[in-house]
Amino acid sequence: MWVDLILALCALPVLLASFYLAALATLARRLSPPAAPAPRLRFDLLVPAHDEEADIGDTVSSLFAVHYPLQLFRVIVVADNCSDRTAERARMAGAEVMIRDEPEYRGKGYALTHAFHHSLADGFADVMVVIDADTLVSPNLLSAFSARFDAGASAVQADYGVRNPRASWRTRVMTIGLAAFHGVRSVARERLGLSCGLRGNGMGFSRELLRTHPPQAFSIVEDLEYGLQLGYAGVRVQYVQEATVRGHMAVTGRASRSQRRRWELGRQALMREHLPRLMTQAWRRRDRCLFDLAMDLMVPALGQLVTITATGLALSLLARPLGVVAAPFLWAAALVGILVHVLRGWASSGAGISGLFDLLWAPAYIVWKLTLRFKDKGQTPTEWVRTTRRARL
Repeated sequence: MWVDLILALCALPVLLASFYLAALATLARRLSPPAAPAPRLRFDLLVPAHDEEADIGDTVSSLFAVHYPLQLFRVIVVADNCSDRTAERARMAGAEVMIRDEPEYRGKGYALTHAFHHSLADGFADVMVVIDADTLVSPNLLSAFSARFDAGASAVQADYGVRNPRASWRTRVMTIGLAAFHGVRSVARERLGLSCGLRGNGMGFSRELLRTHPPQAFSIVEDLEYGLQLGYAGVRVQYVQEATVRGHMAVTGRASRSQRRRWELGRQALMREHLPRLMTQAWRRRDRCLFDLAMDLMVPALGQLVTITATGLALSLLARPLGVVAAPFLWAAALVGILVHVLRGWASSGAGISGLFDLLWAPAYIVWKLTLRFKDKGQTPTEWVRTTRRARL
């Protein structure tokens, strides 16, 4: 009896997290986008780049190919502490280039702050859009953003996915994972009138927002950090599902390990710093956006959640001879909730039937991700380190 009670109590927080994900998956029905207005707003497309000579030309060309009047937008590349030909390649592609050499202040957050200050002082743009240096964008990006800002939005986030989904088994699994994390959850939040948060790539801000709430985010997950700052300020980030940005994901194990470690450890650091404050502020202000941001921060990564749930279910089944009855059902229900979320991510990823077979790699991906927790334990990366990418498609 006591063993059953202990295992059941351990299952409750996991069950809450899985039901939260399942609820978002159930609510993630495609929204009808607003009609695009006549082009009026002016945009600065800001591309922070650190040693990105191989990709920057394609990214700049993709930005110039958007369906929006050329006189109403600029492409500005911030060549931040580069040791290669990023600046030269960007100029050749037609972008304006700002060169920043401040080795003591390295990181995407510093590069963006520099770009925002320049853009605000220049006074050309009504909206600043951030695009990563390895990204291709959909032609409707600015028209879709324009529709949201004309309707009163202060901050928006495009759908962010994988540019090289067939490069390796890791990128195939990540295509489905990001469709669930960036897509499914964001669609549900938009339907509920919540903030989808910021994903670092394909995010846009009004000039007024950056003046009144300038980002103070310089961690390795500066996008998530600024999204939380906007949440405290009562600013909702709107999700623009019909506009897409697609970035390269690391292909090799070594490069993927570096990238995932930065994301995971940076997220954990923010959780320790912000979770108590988010919950307190959500309660005092009766603010459901803050509560949802806290839940999003609290829910473990899918790989960790699956591992915890599978372990709990296995232990409760092994303990059946000790009179364990209720716990297996709770752990099994948690696993079902996670499965609903993953399958909704697969359905929205466009991976098709082959994507179901790609999910067979998920156990290997989970085991690989778990090893990150035992590498350089306790050391959170703070510098902007370019991720090596190979076998691009």
